[in-house]
Amino acid sequence: MAIQVFGFKNALGLLRDVRFWRIVGQLFFVLFLVWLGTTLWHNLTLNLQKAGIQIGLNFIQSQASFDIGERIITYSPTDSFGRALFVGFVNTLRVTGIGMVLATLLGLVIGLARLSDNWLIEQLAKLYVEVFRNTPLLLQLFFWYFAGFAKLPSIDSNTPPSSLFYLTNRGLALTWVSATAATGIWIGLLTLATLIAIGLWQWRRWLRIERGVASRTWLWAGGAIGLGIILAFAITRASPFEWNVPRLNATELEGGLQISPEFTSLLLGVTFFIASFIAEIVRAGIQSVPKGQWEAAKSLGLKPGVMLSKVILPQALRVIIPPLTSQYLNLAKGTSLAIAIGYPDIYFVANTIFNQTGRVVEVMLILMASYLGVNLIISLIMNLVNYSFQIKER
Repeated sequence: MAIQVFGFKNALGLLRDVRFWRIVGQLFFVLFLVWLGTTLWHNLTLNLQKAGIQIGLNFIQSQASFDIGERIITYSPTDSFGRALFVGFVNTLRVTGIGMVLATLLGLVIGLARLSDNWLIEQLAKLYVEVFRNTPLLLQLFFWYFAGFAKLPSIDSNTPPSSLFYLTNRGLALTWVSATAATGIWIGLLTLATLIAIGLWQWRRWLRIERGVASRTWLWAGGAIGLGIILAFAITRASPFEWNVPRLNATELEGGLQISPEFTSLLLGVTFFIASFIAEIVRAGIQSVPKGQWEAAKSLGLKPGVMLSKVILPQALRVIIPPLTSQYLNLAKGTSLAIAIGYPDIYFVANTIFNQTGRVVEVMLILMASYLGVNLIISLIMNLVNYSFQIKER
């Protein structure tokens, strides 16, 4: 009898516990989501079966039978749809990665210019932000593509047969470096020398902090890399690369680094657009640093560049990084507008596959998974960076 009374009291106390009802509420919500997803999937498959359409990814292995004009990995029309999607995915990563670096650098410069004491520089930076931030990205892509490259001169008899660079309506061709037989040895030795230089840097820094010995970190690290260069040249007796100059062959450009108008327009569009938002994030982050930090740095006699890099920016990054992550995600998703100017990113390739196969559900799911994966990786990396800059509680 006592056991029954004890159990009844425990059950009654559990029903009065707010934490219990919170857990029950969350459990019911999860069950509701599972039921909703199952119902929607059942309705989708039922309707597709009535239309004679089967769901599956078996079409991925079928021959694509279409070409992709721009790619950095091997591909031919005889390859599968899966290979075509991978080529488009690599093209998307290419724009996303380069765009993140360029937008960050440009946004940092414009953000600092917004805080300049020079009236003209500050107004020009403000004009840049207002123009690029308040016009649609799609409109900017059209501007760079149709009003930019489409109006450039074409290749004709007046075009020089060889030049360091060509800027025509077919894109941009630059003098670039190409690998030689000695490139692999150079990369291996320089990688080893860099790792040794990092170790020496940490060792000399430890000696300076623990024993008060003059560190000369730059001398030790630079010496290690210099010895690596000397050793690589002594072994190979050759340069690690050679210059590849673009040349005109009839009406075609060969050699060098050739960048298509579509890629350049997309890269310029997302870079200038996202940089306008990053500039405001940088400006707000710097202005969030207490005025006393500026005054303390000035009282120590620090130069403006040292003060900014050693005192202000490390504190401002705690405010800058979280919203900066959102802009990187917007950049990755904004590359899907490449279809408007014909750049073969994953959305462009997926649209072609959908038109050929009619597999709308599978193709859309692949697209969603691709963008979701890229954004989750960006978020993970930026969260780790953000954590490293946060103040650690003791």
